[in-house]
Formats: sequence, structure tokens, C-alpha cells
Amino acid sequence: MKDRMRLHASAVSYNGQGVLILGGSGSGKSSLALHLMAFGAQLIADDQTQLARAGDDVELSAPDHIAGLIEARGVGLLRAEAVELAPLRLVLDLDQLETKRLPDIHHVAYLGKSFPCLHKVDNPTWPFAVLQYLKSGRKDPE
Repeated sequence: MKDRMRLHASAVSYNGQGVLILGGSGSGKSSLALHLMAFGAQLIADDQTQLARAGDDVELSAPDHIAGLIEARGVGLLRAEAVELAPLRLVLDLDQLETKRLPDIHHVAYLGKSFPCLHKVDNPTWPFAVLQYLKSGRKDPE
């Protein structure tokens, strides 16, 4: 089994929980990362994220040449105090739009491990809902 990979994705850490942000070019990965950082998340990587199997975890990190940098469209490359590593706990897929009010949880697998995945919600409160998910989890519909 392959134990390392690199994705076109951004990543932040919130209270030690790694969040992988997927999406095509221009989908808003950096923008969402900046939103989450404004409310306490810390940058792991922007635009390229390394995943590595470490025991039962999959850890997120930045390639050396972009560590501590995040692109803000129209502003430039910004420096950020970054976290070197964080275990992956949640995936956000900006290429998939969630249309259900109370959706089933989606999952995605990386390096032999499955992770919860939230699809993009077209609502300005979505970054805050992601933070609340990370703080307290979610009650699944019955």
C-alpha cells in the first residue's frame, strides 16, 4: 500500500484536527482556508498538501517550498504562522455542492483510511458551520 501522496488541496488545523480542502483551480480553497484561519484555524498548506500514513493516522503537511505561505487573490502571497503536521479528521470538497438540508455524511478514503467529507454549501455561514462541526461534531439524522 502506498503510504504517501500529494494533492492539489489546501489544509488547515483547528484544535489539532487537520482539515483537507479539495477543489479545482479557482474553487475557493485558499479563500475558505483564510476564513477558517480568521476564526482560529492555523495554516498547514495552501494549494499543495502532502498526506502521509503515520500509524493509524494520515498526517497533513506542506511541501517545504510553500510552507507558511497562502495566496490571497488580489493581495498576493501572505505569510502565515503554520503548523507542520496535523492528523486528517475532515475533508471539504468544494467541487461537490450539497443541496440537502440534512444530508447523509459523505466519506472519502486516502491511504487506506476513510474520512468524513462535507460538500460545499452555497451559504455565507458555511465556514462557521465547519468550525462548529470541528468543535462539537454532528448529530446524524435518524
